[in-house]
Amino acid sequence: MKNLIIVVAIGFCMVTCTSNIEYKQSENIGIIKDYVKSVENLDFESMSDYLDENYLGMGPSYGDSIGKVEAVENWKWSVANLYEKIHYDRSRFVSVNIPDGDNKGEWVANWAELNIVYKDGLGAVTIWANTNYLIENGKIVRSITFYNEADALRQLGFKLMPME
Repeated sequence: MKNLIIVVAIGFCMVTCTSNIEYKQSENIGIIKDYVKSVENLDFESMSDYLDENYLGMGPSYGDSIGKVEAVENWKWSVANLYEKIHYDRSRFVSVNIPDGDNKGEWVANWAELNIVYKDGLGAVTIWANTNYLIENGKIVRSITFYNEADALRQLGFKLMPME
């Protein structure tokens, strides 16, 4: 009887712990889905609300980094001067907890086919984009974004030439 009680208690703890982890992962994915919607809607106030005061955005190139205030201002400038429309197609999300090391924490990855329509007839591009978001206390504290900038420029008709 004693062993049965121990087994039931351990099983209950395992189910409860798993449910809490799954709930947290689902909650974090919801935060990123809502953030992506704010980007698509060009809603700068909402975008800002999802970013932690100490937010650090990195990428797409090695060495690129930006803080919260600069990130929101950059979006405002881009929408005023470059982008007419942004849409995430085939967007997929996954949550992972990294238990230790430099990137310890609760991360959500977003893989998407990103469609951007530029202003003034410049054209449109479709790129594969991958952004990984670190979530703490319901806010995005860090993001790492990867996409092929050269492919976007090629689709707009630019040609890359070696420097002389």
